[in-house]
Amino acid sequence: MSRLGKLPIELPEGTTAKIEGGFIVVKGKLGELKIAMNDLVSIKIEDKQICVSVKKPEDKSQRSFWGLYRSLINNMVIGVNDGFTKKLDISGVGYRATVNGQKLILNLGYSHPIKYNIPQGIEVKVEDNIITISGIDKQLVGEVASQIRKTRKPEPYKGKGIKYDDEIVRRKVGKAAVKSE
Repeated sequence: MSRLGKLPIELPEGTTAKIEGGFIVVKGKLGELKIAMNDLVSIKIEDKQICVSVKKPEDKSQRSFWGLYRSLINNMVIGVNDGFTKKLDISGVGYRATVNGQKLILNLGYSHPIKYNIPQGIEVKVEDNIITISGIDKQLVGEVASQIRKTRKPEPYKGKGIKYDDEIVRRKVGKAAVKSE
């Protein structure tokens, strides 16, 4: 039995959920998200709650989808009400970022600036070398943050690069000169 999958998902005030055409659609104050349903999982919407269950709880493959779909739907409900944010910290001499329309321009010590196209549904702000990525889709926010971080990962000697706001970069000691005897 899935301990997480058994928990019902509470729908906050002003949020609606419905099943249409093999998709579950959740609408809230920030927007609308939908996800395709799987045949192994059954979803019931009743009394401002969404309940997820499986047809055969003894089947391991079905149980694995139980908690997964409950978490995906819960993230949709949180996203359309509150949204998700990730913060990236840029550190390094001359490293900076600017937003120009739907493009994020990164100057990260390469011979050319890196231009990243911001996807639809994502909002990017830059203040004092901190990039704030926000949106209603948790997966898309995380993926955009990961792609931006990948352009210049933090290095362990000086700590230069792009890192998550809560990430800790383990620093290494540089080369030490060999003592002559």
